[in-house]
Amino acid sequence: MLSPSHLPLSATLRHDRSGLLMRASHVLVVVFVVAALVFAALGAALGDTFFLRLATEALILGGFALSVDILLGYTGLLSLGHALYFGFGAYVSALMLKQTPSFWLAMGVVLVAAAAFGFLTGLIANRVRGVYFALVTFGLAQVFAKVVYNTRALGASDGMIGIPIVPIELGVVTVMSNAPVAFFLFTLGFVTMLYAVSAYLLDTSFGRVLGALRANENRVPFLGYSTHRARLAIYVFASVVAALSGALYPMLRGFVSPELMFFAASGNAVITVVIGGVGTLVGALYGSVILTVLKSVIGTMTEHHLIVVGLIFMAVVIFLPKGLMGFVRPRVARLLDGGGR
Repeated sequence: MLSPSHLPLSATLRHDRSGLLMRASHVLVVVFVVAALVFAALGAALGDTFFLRLATEALILGGFALSVDILLGYTGLLSLGHALYFGFGAYVSALMLKQTPSFWLAMGVVLVAAAAFGFLTGLIANRVRGVYFALVTFGLAQVFAKVVYNTRALGASDGMIGIPIVPIELGVVTVMSNAPVAFFLFTLGFVTMLYAVSAYLLDTSFGRVLGALRANENRVPFLGYSTHRARLAIYVFASVVAALSGALYPMLRGFVSPELMFFAASGNAVITVVIGGVGTLVGALYGSVILTVLKSVIGTMTEHHLIVVGLIFMAVVIFLPKGLMGFVRPRVARLLDGGGR
């Protein structure tokens, strides 16, 4: 039996290991950003529009998947209806932009509205645990998606079209939402910022409380923390991240539809996180690019592309249970640690 004197050392080693893995994630994000910048340069040189806009969509969906990973990977909460907040952000953004085409006003309203909406729905979802949490989030998304689907003021089943082109004032430069290269670079910076804020939050003492919730929720109250408040706080934060990502969607596509709230959107986000690596954060970004490319390429070959994607998903679960980053990140961590000395 270990003596108490060994426990601090064990805890320190686990903390050091966790910190090293987080540093590896940061390195992989830098690699991701550099690769994206090279891609943007090539796109600008070739005058490409299609692939740049497709890549921009992959980044937006990567931000959405990031919010799912915050819940699933760091708190152990599987939400089957998290597309509710992605679609909510998209619709609020679209409504604001049709009234006043101001990017910062739209994003500010989405931020406040998503926090309030996430808090209210979180009070409902966080009353249950385990599979019931997944089912309640699924039910919430279905209810609100159906409401939007049948509301004429929101375009009903056809969705909302005619979202205006938006100028994004950044002080020294103005980015137009219809400029493929510029909007891609802006979205890259925006999603990277979402990653940075999320990584910072999860590396604080609050993040360690979330880890304790995932490991053994029943013991957390004995440490003096409220499990309900911690779960609700991270749920609201994940809802805001999803909504802010969704707010960029109508700027890219010029329309929104109820499908953004459907189960398929939530399912794709979960698949993205599993392929990229649950609990890595950076895996959400890589997974989104991989899934977007797969769906685009396979979709040009066959209309049954979802079958192929499903088979790939099962293969990842079987042969790479920790996802792509679960395989790559420890190796990068060892390199950062000087070969594991």
